[in-house]
Amino acid sequence: MAADVLRPTLLALSRSPRFKHLITTLPVSSSVVTRFVPGEDVEAAVRATATLVGRGLTVSLDRLGEDTLDRADADTTVAGYLDVLGELAQAGLTPAAEVSVKLSAVGQALPGDGEKIALDNSRQVCTAARNAGTTVTLDMEDHTTTDSTLSILRELRQDFPETGAVLQAYLHRTEADCRDLAYAGSRVRLCKGAYKEPPEVAFQSRAEVDLSYVRCLQVLLAGDGYPMVATHDPRLIAIASHLITKHGRGADHFEFQMLYGVRPEEQLRLVDAGHRVRIYVPYGHEWYGYFMRRLAERPANVAFFVRSLVSKG
Repeated sequence: MAADVLRPTLLALSRSPRFKHLITTLPVSSSVVTRFVPGEDVEAAVRATATLVGRGLTVSLDRLGEDTLDRADADTTVAGYLDVLGELAQAGLTPAAEVSVKLSAVGQALPGDGEKIALDNSRQVCTAARNAGTTVTLDMEDHTTTDSTLSILRELRQDFPETGAVLQAYLHRTEADCRDLAYAGSRVRLCKGAYKEPPEVAFQSRAEVDLSYVRCLQVLLAGDGYPMVATHDPRLIAIASHLITKHGRGADHFEFQMLYGVRPEEQLRLVDAGHRVRIYVPYGHEWYGYFMRRLAERPANVAFFVRSLVSKG
C-alpha cells in the first residue's frame, strides 16, 4: 500500500526542476547514484560493461538523456552512441554488449519533423551497431510516444530487423502490441513500466500490472519472436521460469533482463542456472530522471537513499 502511494509522488518529482536541482547538488548524491549508474562518461560505461561480461552477463548500455528539444543536443547524443559502440568493439565486448536508445533523446520530441529526425538518427546508431557486431533496442517512454516509437521501429526493422522493441505491461494496449510483435526475428523486452500514467491508459495497482505482465508474457512466449523478460520481481521470475519450460524455450530463445545495481545476486543465480541475463546499464550526466524512477519502483530503494544521506550528511 505504501508503495502505491509513494510511487506517483516520486514519479512526479522526477519531472520537477526544483527537486532535480536539490538532489543533483547534494554533496552525497554522486556516491549514492553510483549504485544504479556506474558513471558519467564512456570510460565508466565500458569499464562496468567489461566487469559484467566477465561475470557471464550480457549488457545493454543506455546513454542517459530524454525529452531533447534542441537539435544540437540530439546530434550530440548520436555522436555519443557512435563513440561508445566504437569503444565496445575495440574492447572486444560485442556482441555481448548492445545499446538501448530513447527516441526522445535523438530528436523525437523536436517540433515539426522530430519523428523523421529521430528515425534518421536511429539509422546512424543502428548502422554503427551493426558495424560493431551488435544490436540496438529502442526504449519505450511515456504513453504519448508509443505509437510514434512503434512506427519508427517498423521503419528501422526494414533494414535492421534485429532492432529490439520494448513494451510496458502497465499500459492497457500492451497485450495487443505483444501479439503484433510476436513474430519470427522480433526481439521484445517486456517490462512493467516506469512512468506516471493516467488510469485511462494504464493499470494503476501493482496487482493489475502483474496480471497484465503475465498475460503479455504468455503471448510473447507462445509466439515466434525472442522474448526479453525484464523484471526483478521474484514471483514474476518464478512464473516466467514455469512458462518458459511450458513453452519449451531453450536458453538461446529468450533472456532475462535486469537493471544495473538491482538484485545483483539474483542476476548471477540466473546465470548459474544456465540462463542468459542482460543488464541494463545507464551512464551519463542526465541521471536524475532515471534515478528517481528507480527510487519509485521499490520502497527499499528510497530507504537506501535516505540511509545514505543520514550516514554521509
